[in-house]
Amino acid sequence: MDKIGRFSQADFEVLLKFMVKRLVKKNQLLLDQGQICQSVYFISSGAAYQFWYDDIEEKVADLHMEGEWCLAYSSLVSQVPSKNIIKVNVESHVYELGIHAIHHLIKVSPVFLQLGKILEGALSRSHYLDNSMSPSEKYNHLIHARPQVLQMFPLKIIASYLSMTPETLSRIRASF
Repeated sequence: MDKIGRFSQADFEVLLKFMVKRLVKKNQLLLDQGQICQSVYFISSGAAYQFWYDDIEEKVADLHMEGEWCLAYSSLVSQVPSKNIIKVNVESHVYELGIHAIHHLIKVSPVFLQLGKILEGALSRSHYLDNSMSPSEKYNHLIHARPQVLQMFPLKIIASYLSMTPETLSRIRASF
């Protein structure tokens, strides 16, 4: 919580009353394509990824690790059906905070406006989509910024996240 703002112990305790702790099994969906995102999730342990289907192939939009927030940004903000699916990669403990709870918390105290920083984090992936980065530069950035991703996700998912083929990723990894 320190990453998104300054909350007193009392604020944190109020927030926890609205969060629902869930044990989510491997391959279980937090959000399916076509559903409207009604919650944000804090991953206490485990990992999840966000993707859509391009024909039959999964195209990974984001990877979510322990200690990170997970949501389908455009669906939550616009309250439209999600194009993405959020799937748990390994058995995970998550804390779910519903959109109605967020609105209530903001109404109760302006300190909870800081929860908006969760949404900002959902937009941070843009540097991987930048076509000016070479595949090697993308991989280098990933292993320095988020090295734990390599232990939590299969190479096929990582390759899709970096917008490259698994073969390209294997060649790049061999050169590091």
